[in-house]
Amino acid sequence: MKIVLAGIIARYPYGGVTWCSLMYLLGLRALGHEVCYIEDTGECIYDPVQNAQSTDPSYGTRYIHDALEPFGLGDRWSFVNYDGSHHGASHDTVRRWCRDADLFINLSGGSWFWRDEYAAIPRKIFIDSDPVFTQLALAKGDAWYVGFFRRFDRHFTFGANIGTPASPVPTSGFTWHHTWQPVVLEQWATDTPPGDRFTTVMTWKIESFTDVDGNKDREFVRVIDLPSRTPARFELAVNGPQSLLREHGWQTVDAMSVSRSLWDYRAFIQRSKAEFGVAKHAYVSQRSGWFSDRTECYLAAGRPAVVQDTGWSAHLPAGTGLIPFTTPEEAIDGLARVEADYAAHARRASEIAREHFDAARVLPRLLDVACG
Repeated sequence: MKIVLAGIIARYPYGGVTWCSLMYLLGLRALGHEVCYIEDTGECIYDPVQNAQSTDPSYGTRYIHDALEPFGLGDRWSFVNYDGSHHGASHDTVRRWCRDADLFINLSGGSWFWRDEYAAIPRKIFIDSDPVFTQLALAKGDAWYVGFFRRFDRHFTFGANIGTPASPVPTSGFTWHHTWQPVVLEQWATDTPPGDRFTTVMTWKIESFTDVDGNKDREFVRVIDLPSRTPARFELAVNGPQSLLREHGWQTVDAMSVSRSLWDYRAFIQRSKAEFGVAKHAYVSQRSGWFSDRTECYLAAGRPAVVQDTGWSAHLPAGTGLIPFTTPEEAIDGLARVEADYAAHARRASEIAREHFDAARVLPRLLDVACG
């Protein structure tokens, strides 16, 4: 098939966001499909050099090219600026891609437009990486927003419980098919020795969906005194209140310092001992079943994970290599179990990544539903 994927690499030029789109592109290509990338959100890019939104897309377009070119995709992308101008591949080239395409994948709102060329692609799907927030926004009934989603043939979500009795989140008449983030395993396998710290990369509060009280800050305060209750050592790459966290014993670095490129982000994960992470409050309180694409990368690198349960433990192996927690006491126990037999947990982490998140397994299932 020929597939056009819309993502948000330039809008959020961070390593984790980049890998999210890139692993779809690489995984689909490995299956024999022809892929190209577009970005058409109508928004200005974030320029971390200026630490501001910018009408000049040059940082974002360089970032896209530098991310895709090493994988032979340097001529397979186009960025549509807020003013409608195309950068990278021309508008005519994009029209040609779309004219020949079989499937349009909108990942995380990579386009908020139904341009004629996108609408004409025979099959169109939306992949929701931010469950609960998306569904609650749809439940408001805004005609434009609901109409936008209705034009897709299938809707997918990273929330394994969305649309099931396990979660109270309203679906507004939409059928949400569950999928996991695909991981290209060979990109994460490493000979780098693990470090001595449990780490994660996190944003304290998100800028979008400000009317939904659902950020990580509400969950993290529940475990903020953990460093005083366990011998485990931590390092948080965090966009948030570093002084407050350090006062409670957390070692912190600025999130951008390890997310400036996809290579920095990968290296941070690979040199970690394991992940310790919390989820956004909305994911937890609504029992969404969301599971982090970042945690998948830790597992693929052979790094165990002790991460907050959003309901995902009903769908994935839990106990060795991947340990859920709900209370601080469960978190402390999980950290101790990893410390007690690290080798076994590391082996199992790799196995879980291969069994559940390998792009060669995840993507054929997605395509079967998308094109069925």
